[in-house]
Amino acid sequence: MENFWEANFLDIVFRSVITFIVILVLARIIGKKQLSQLTFFHYITGITIGSIAGEITTQIKTPFFDGIIALSCWTILTLLMSFISIKSTKIRVIVDDRPTILIQNGMINQHGLKKARLHVDELAMLLREQGVFSFDEVHYAVFETNGELSVMKKPENNPATKKDVKADYPNSPLFPTEVISDGKIVEKNLSELNLTEDWLLNKLKKKNVKKVEDVFFAQVLEDGSLYVSLFNNRQGLSKKSK
Repeated sequence: MENFWEANFLDIVFRSVITFIVILVLARIIGKKQLSQLTFFHYITGITIGSIAGEITTQIKTPFFDGIIALSCWTILTLLMSFISIKSTKIRVIVDDRPTILIQNGMINQHGLKKARLHVDELAMLLREQGVFSFDEVHYAVFETNGELSVMKKPENNPATKKDVKADYPNSPLFPTEVISDGKIVEKNLSELNLTEDWLLNKLKKKNVKKVEDVFFAQVLEDGSLYVSLFNNRQGLSKKSK
């Protein structure tokens, strides 16, 4: 009896480890779309793959390699459907459906609500999640295929931009990028920004930082200034250096 339980335990451990590795590989193959654009189709695909993995791991009566083949088939079918969806608009509509307009020209689209199977209270909740508390502020509201609500406010309710108030702003803003981490220069990021180490050292010098090793974290901001935070044994600097 003891040998039986020991054999079962080792079998479950083996199945769990191999299934974990297979799921990791398959998740990398499928790509980020499963999370970033989780439509109903992708949600069901993820649930099914997870169920198969759980079945392989816990149900010893299930043939192990049959389960691995099933996982692989689901992955291949998902990739194939994604590829076909990219090439064919009709297939994409069948798989992911179309976005639904819920508010059009400031008016609630009752047909769109019915199609999306939502009522006004749910629409109000989705608007509040977008920071909109009044229907009167909304010009368009679109219910996306991943369940998110995209909102276009009326012009008079949009916040003023730098262009509106004619304020100065950089023509080509940079993407905030880490350039020093844990006392070491991230040379790859500097290179991608077309910046040099001398430029960085000069910026640090302006902030009275003598050594890179004293910097816990530094980031180049959109306007080209530098944010610097020192290690805890020195006073942190959070001001931007032009």
